[in-house]
Amino acid sequence: MLKRIEMVTLIFTVMLFSAWLAVFPSYGEDKAPSPVFDVITVNSAITPPVAEYILHNINESAKGGAEGLVILLDTPGGLDLAMRDIVKGLLNAPLPVIVFVFPSGARAASAGAIITVAANLAAMAPGTNIGAAHPVGLGIGKMDKTMAKKVENDAVAYGKSIARQRGRSEKWVEKAVRKSESITAEEALRLGVIDFVATDVHQLLEQADNKEITLPSGKRVLKTKGAVVNDKKMGVRHRVLSALSDPNIAYILLLLGLAGLYFELAHPGVIFPGVIGAISLILAFFALQTLSVNYAGVLLILLGIILFIAEIKVISHGILTIGGIISLMIGSLILFASPDPALRVSLKIMIPMLAIISLFFAGVIALVLNAQMRKHITGEEGMIGREGRTITDVYKEGKVFIKGEYWNAFSDVLVEKGKAVRVVKVDGLRIRVEEI
Repeated sequence: MLKRIEMVTLIFTVMLFSAWLAVFPSYGEDKAPSPVFDVITVNSAITPPVAEYILHNINESAKGGAEGLVILLDTPGGLDLAMRDIVKGLLNAPLPVIVFVFPSGARAASAGAIITVAANLAAMAPGTNIGAAHPVGLGIGKMDKTMAKKVENDAVAYGKSIARQRGRSEKWVEKAVRKSESITAEEALRLGVIDFVATDVHQLLEQADNKEITLPSGKRVLKTKGAVVNDKKMGVRHRVLSALSDPNIAYILLLLGLAGLYFELAHPGVIFPGVIGAISLILAFFALQTLSVNYAGVLLILLGIILFIAEIKVISHGILTIGGIISLMIGSLILFASPDPALRVSLKIMIPMLAIISLFFAGVIALVLNAQMRKHITGEEGMIGREGRTITDVYKEGKVFIKGEYWNAFSDVLVEKGKAVRVVKVDGLRIRVEEI
């Protein structure tokens, strides 16, 4: 009887343990790690520093073992060469890259549209738009009709080949390039331009679960369930490079650099303005090489500075100063060749800067000319016109007291002792005076 009770107890214990394992199957096992998706934000024009930032993060995410990379995109467009570098990186990325036009109110215009189409997965938030990808601002200046048609056809073929590779609408991409068509997130989903419409990153990753994508290494099924979102902030280096590639910052640095060097040339030995000017110019030249620059504009700005300097050396009664201001204004207006507003200097920046710099140059010129025309107070020139009084009779020789000093003097006519006289000439250690 005792043995039977022990047997029943053992069976009951085994049943309880089996039930425990059924309810908690992970007991005693290591939980599988959640997939990690890195997230970066691009909310500026597409320039070489932005392209470098994106490509750098693709490589870093791959090396760090992330399941994928999400790019939160909001851009008005940018440079063609920078866009092509990004597209090349997306098409050859070793891990899944999702481009998400986010947040509501954002856009993927011009170059941003092609970048979105090139991603493994493309998504948009409600209230966003994509399109207007007609090629502008290629950094080659004004084009004739034949060249413009060639560039347009090349952009169409490029966009369609990317859309075909990613299984997206080639027809719409052609419209976006040829007709600058722009559509909403919902229209983009319906036309097959994007894969998802999502309100945030977490909803996007939920929708992307078990989605099959193609990488250079082959096909892969995304596992995004319970994914961990790793927000990556832009480093100091990329923030600085991105800021410098802003046309407004580049323009301000250029004018500050030229103003600093000009002040140093006009007032040698001050040093500080020259140092600041040199640093600003170096940073400005770095920024200009990343943008679509019209070098005629740069030359006109430099000509304006030369005219300001010439005003100090040549008395033109303000003509050279006016010419310098006009040259500075025209150069500023044509400095950046791109018709894309995102790659030009804002008038809200240009007009105040032109006013401040023009007033600065005019003020420095006025100070220099005033110093040049001021009456001399030392040396021979400083003695001319000085007044004093004769100590003795003065004719061929005599003595006078001027400016706290006794001088040997002579005059063309006799000047009696105690008379007020004025210096008209300095001859060595003697002065010629005349009676007042």
